[in-house]
Amino acid sequence: MNKPALATVFLVVVIDLLGFGIVLPLLPFYAQEFAASAVMIGLLYSVYSFMQLIFSPIWGSWSDRIGRRPIMLLSTFGAVIAYIIFGLAESLGVLFFSRVIAGMMGGNISTAQAYIADVTDSENRARGMGLIGAAFGIGFVVGPASATALIHPSFHEFVANAGFVEFAKWMGENRFALPGFFAAFLSLCSFLMVLFLLPETVDTSKERPAAFRRPSVFTPRFWRLLKEQKGKSSRGYLIPLVIGFFLLSFGESSLYSSFPLFAEGQLNMTAEQVGVQFFYIGIIAVVVQGFLIKPLTNKFAEEKLFMTGNILMVIGLGLIPLAHNAVTLAMFLGLMAIGKSLNSPTITSLISKEAEADNVGAVMGAAQGLSGLGRMIGPTWGGALFAVYFGLPFGATALIVATTIWIAIGLIKKEKVRLS
Repeated sequence: MNKPALATVFLVVVIDLLGFGIVLPLLPFYAQEFAASAVMIGLLYSVYSFMQLIFSPIWGSWSDRIGRRPIMLLSTFGAVIAYIIFGLAESLGVLFFSRVIAGMMGGNISTAQAYIADVTDSENRARGMGLIGAAFGIGFVVGPASATALIHPSFHEFVANAGFVEFAKWMGENRFALPGFFAAFLSLCSFLMVLFLLPETVDTSKERPAAFRRPSVFTPRFWRLLKEQKGKSSRGYLIPLVIGFFLLSFGESSLYSSFPLFAEGQLNMTAEQVGVQFFYIGIIAVVVQGFLIKPLTNKFAEEKLFMTGNILMVIGLGLIPLAHNAVTLAMFLGLMAIGKSLNSPTITSLISKEAEADNVGAVMGAAQGLSGLGRMIGPTWGGALFAVYFGLPFGATALIVATTIWIAIGLIKKEKVRLS
């Protein structure tokens, strides 16, 4: 295991995801400034994921051929552009455009996962993938906290008292601009780290198979190629795992639109208080994926941790509409977050082990593409069902995500057969 390379890619992803964490909780409130409906807010999240569905498999396939560094450079610089447009948005259309660019250039995570697969062995794979989850957690911790601070009137007052009266006035008149520009600065830092510090792991002089040269999740050939993958630990279970990845992403992303609306409409919570809940979810992800996943995978099989995480996530999702204050909401969100923090690194590790060595980037890109499909459908689904009844998106989503428990059971049975 290459620890310096792991540390570098972790820092790159952390810095980039801080920007993601700043923007994510602000989107519903930013969109409402342009009179966006609940469905339009859901679509605002979904368009980002739709673009990932199209482009993540492409970036993953290219990273197998031209290297991980060029794709990560492209994606981090693309994020800079997207966040600048976000900060300059003066209409809902421009806000949508910023999310389109961000989704198109969102190849950073799948490429980082392929990079981790390059520098870790099977025993340390889940721990390495857990670093991505921990990076997401830090993004959810520091990002929303930074967003809350940057839009808070007390910060504007502090800036004015420091002598920057005109700047403070501009911040007050353009409430969401500064968070966008700060997110762009963070992505620029991530770009520079890749440029100067991250070594390449792909031998680009080596001839690569042409199987995934034109990946598209909408073609039968693509799924046939996934089925034919024979990695070192392959059990012929890649397609169910990728479908499970889609379902888990769908379940989590349904919260992006429905949870802030539920917190605001049913519990009278402000944007700042919603940010605190995202902060809390991030803390759980950092603790579980950053510190606990290694001892847990040493003691328990990845397949069983995957199943446990799915069960906890389903229970947490289903209980959310029963929350009657911020404390009980935090309890149910915490249960869901623990489950997601267990199943996220284990399923990405399991998917990478199913892939052939020359196609890891393409397979991880495909998985992220299907995950993007889940994140595309989830917010729109959540927003639409919330418009019908506030508890409907959580209960219905929990029932759908429950199918991942059966996927985990099938995987455990496959593993027993493989070892027998």
